[in-house]
Amino acid sequence: MIEKLEALLNRREFLRGTSLASLALVMGSGKVIAQVDNPAAALDVENPVNIGIIGCGVQGREIIDQLVRLKNARVVAICDHYSAWLKRAARTVPAAASYAKYQDLLKDPSVEAVIIATPTHLHKDIALAAIQADKHVYLEAPIANTLRDSRAICSAAKQNPKVYFQSGLQLRSEPQRWFLVDFIRSGALGNTIGARSQWHKKTSMRRVSPSGSREMELNWAIQKDHSAGLISELGIHQIDNAMWFMNKRPTAVTGFGGVFQWQDGRDVEDTFKAVFEFADGRTYDFSGTIANSFDASYDMYYGTDCAIMFRDDKSWMFKETDAPLLGWEVYARKDVFYKETGIYLAANATKLTTQDKGATSSSNEQQPIYYALEAFVTNSYLRKAAIADFLETFGEADPEALTEYLAEINKNQIPAAGPEEGHEATALVLYANMAIQQKKRINIDPESFNI
Repeated sequence: MIEKLEALLNRREFLRGTSLASLALVMGSGKVIAQVDNPAAALDVENPVNIGIIGCGVQGREIIDQLVRLKNARVVAICDHYSAWLKRAARTVPAAASYAKYQDLLKDPSVEAVIIATPTHLHKDIALAAIQADKHVYLEAPIANTLRDSRAICSAAKQNPKVYFQSGLQLRSEPQRWFLVDFIRSGALGNTIGARSQWHKKTSMRRVSPSGSREMELNWAIQKDHSAGLISELGIHQIDNAMWFMNKRPTAVTGFGGVFQWQDGRDVEDTFKAVFEFADGRTYDFSGTIANSFDASYDMYYGTDCAIMFRDDKSWMFKETDAPLLGWEVYARKDVFYKETGIYLAANATKLTTQDKGATSSSNEQQPIYYALEAFVTNSYLRKAAIADFLETFGEADPEALTEYLAEINKNQIPAAGPEEGHEATALVLYANMAIQQKKRINIDPESFNI
């Protein structure tokens, strides 16, 4: 098993040692990237991880659809108290056991890992019970709708070394982002000025049901009693990605917003903006609305040498005329955006493919959720196998000894968001939502990030 773990390449370590000079080689040659392109493929998974799905709504069913495509995953149980959703999910995985109560699914000895895709305000009890049952846990982001609940969940996960816990921050596992995080941190922007993101899509988010009580249950995201605001449900991935790329924590956030389109009795803002401030005076802005679809979703990072844009799974660099020449951009694919020319950024780009205007501009073969689930399944298997090896070699041991042993093993995991990243991102969107509701500037207590 140790040989298999050592064979699994650590992309973060590879990228951490990459300079701007070697980035030119990375951008111009597919061979370098091919060595680290798919760490999951480097692991010989002999036995699939048996997974239980808790929550079979839209997101839960999408997760099932992605899992059945992973050869090292097997959905053995599904759970939802709403029978119609449970039956619908069962069509995709007819061999899986069906449960109306999550407690019964957690008692199923065949279930090794669970994916929790319930409404955010229901996460705490389910996640804590799963961790106590020694099930590996994938928990959709945000972790919870209160700081107290988020801290309780993540603290429990950290205290149980037998459990692999992953927060559903999908962009943390997307291959294109692995390459670009150090590209940005290396200084490619020059002197960083700031960043902004947006999520725009016209949709009411209201779901209709013949039952009044069921309709209330379905529309938890637009009710203040249950929701942490749409910035938490729609913006957490982009906000987390920005903080990750910039390697900064904000010190304050100012919020704006209101219900401007969907006057249907909801009390959660349909249009909102949050401005995060950093100690050095720079800012990151997030704009969101479900009242207009123009310009969809994207992220921008600005510096004195260039700006970098992310849209879907693609990215471009827009250089300033006085920026230094890096070399590889001469061969890179160019795309025109109004009056600007974007230099296409892709970790697997080659001189031939980047010049081919007819080639696809997609950098990833799959959607972000696929890569996040791939990381969860593979890392859960690694944790399970490492614990089995430890117990076989040393017998029963105290949690401290097991944690120390796993610290080295965990370095070979596929990059993903753990409890620390999940809690920090949750704290950020909760502060932002508070600022939006109160329409004012709020200082962020740095202690809030601690678990």
